[in-house]
Amino acid sequence: MRNVNIIGAGLAGLSAAAVLAEKKIHVSLISAMPSERAQSVLAEGGINAALDVSGEGDTPKEHMADTLRAGGDIADPEAVRGLAYHAPEVVKRLIDIGVPFNQEDGHIAQRYFGGQKKRRTCYAKSSTGKVIMNALIDVVRRYEAEGYVTRYPHHVFEELHAEDGVCRGVTVRDTYSGTSLAFSGPVIVCAGGLAGFFPGLTTGTTINTGEVQAGLFAKGVVFSNLEMIQYHPTTIKTSAKRCLVSEAARGEGGRLFVDRGGSRWYFMEEKYPELKNLMPRDVVSRKIRNVLHDPACGDQVYLEMSHLPDEVWVRRLPDLREEIIHYLGIDPAKDPVPVSPAIHYFMGGIDTDAQHRTNMEGLYAAGECCSLYHGANRLGGNSMLGAVFGGSVAAETCAGEAKDDGSVSPDVVNSREDGAVRSSFKNELCGVLKEALGIVRNEDGLTRAKDEIRERIVPSASCRMEKMIAALAEAMIESALFRKESRGAHTREDYPKRDPAFCGAVTAALVSGKLEISVRRISGDENPV
Repeated sequence: MRNVNIIGAGLAGLSAAAVLAEKKIHVSLISAMPSERAQSVLAEGGINAALDVSGEGDTPKEHMADTLRAGGDIADPEAVRGLAYHAPEVVKRLIDIGVPFNQEDGHIAQRYFGGQKKRRTCYAKSSTGKVIMNALIDVVRRYEAEGYVTRYPHHVFEELHAEDGVCRGVTVRDTYSGTSLAFSGPVIVCAGGLAGFFPGLTTGTTINTGEVQAGLFAKGVVFSNLEMIQYHPTTIKTSAKRCLVSEAARGEGGRLFVDRGGSRWYFMEEKYPELKNLMPRDVVSRKIRNVLHDPACGDQVYLEMSHLPDEVWVRRLPDLREEIIHYLGIDPAKDPVPVSPAIHYFMGGIDTDAQHRTNMEGLYAAGECCSLYHGANRLGGNSMLGAVFGGSVAAETCAGEAKDDGSVSPDVVNSREDGAVRSSFKNELCGVLKEALGIVRNEDGLTRAKDEIRERIVPSASCRMEKMIAALAEAMIESALFRKESRGAHTREDYPKRDPAFCGAVTAALVSGKLEISVRRISGDENPV
């Protein structure tokens, strides 16, 4: 029986596992935590598909156009075409496996989401990620019972096996027993984003440490668009992390305002009368930053939702209301909620083609760890779609290319781990990155960060993994320095306009131990937002 190793058990990993198991290919499903604790469970708002249930004339072609436009025209058009045109099929498949999307008048309900003029986002109240995960977990458990999936929760990445540019497998460590296991065969990486590089500053779980990506980068795997970090405009601060106030709140009619001269100023509605509060996330986050720097304005932006009908709170946003009451002691159905931007999603990551192949034979990537569908800024509602669809595509590609050279049973080996990544190291690195990679960047700040990483962070690294993390962090800074323009989530105050020379993916790779940055152009005309 052929074996494929999947690192990560969220939406992308489970989707890939289900496709492979259906083909009777054995899957070793490796993850730091059980699926029930994956980042995907936290996804709230919904999943996009041009179903046109509202009769607005929505089409996959428009979905594709909105995705490319919101992404600053640097996403792979072939990949985005596949994403948009297969989205209705993805949603139908999810319904078939038991996902209870909200219904209206006998058909699936859809809501407005950022950067889109049509009702395109399917949802399950404000817990869409959780219910999709529950359904996929059930599917994969059935294959596990049939012997086609073996789960390895609480196992963390140690090393990718590569030889002559070919992925041969991966070594991971059981965090309970300390035993290291070597798996042979192709690898699909579904390890999530780089939230672990920014402890306390993201809506994501820092269980996604970024150590998998750092290990792959050290092996010569190409990354792209590392400078593209999405700040979600509406989050609330809790004791441990930033908590998302879903874009669904604005999709249902929530309004952003700031105090100006004693009155509420609904700044998004004045500046952007067409999409108002549902402009793409990079636009809203920059505007919030700008109004907070305006001396005529107060020092806090609020989200007003008290005007929303009771039906919305009961049927569409009950979980969100409960969450805000729990963390802030504020009832959003009665009072405005203080919000601020925070890091939410990493558009950049492992560079792949439209079939989810990396530059290394036998190595594939899908989900947030992969740079493909979102370009310079992710469209709201496309992350779950990209993970479910991308995981399936990666699995199909791998199934068609993988040779029968993988063993179902791993080997016990000696660990290469020479020490765990320290919290103090993570916090120091985070301090450098957050100053340089904010909503607005400039040459001086990025250069200082580069120098600090080289002169302070790298010398302080006490183990192999810390050194690899520092190398990937430096690539993030160098990518931001290289892209001398403003596009999507990457805003350079010293280069405020788009430059056609950067209409493409900025790639980063270690070649013979040296960092190389370049741009891979995307063909076609510019279409500025």
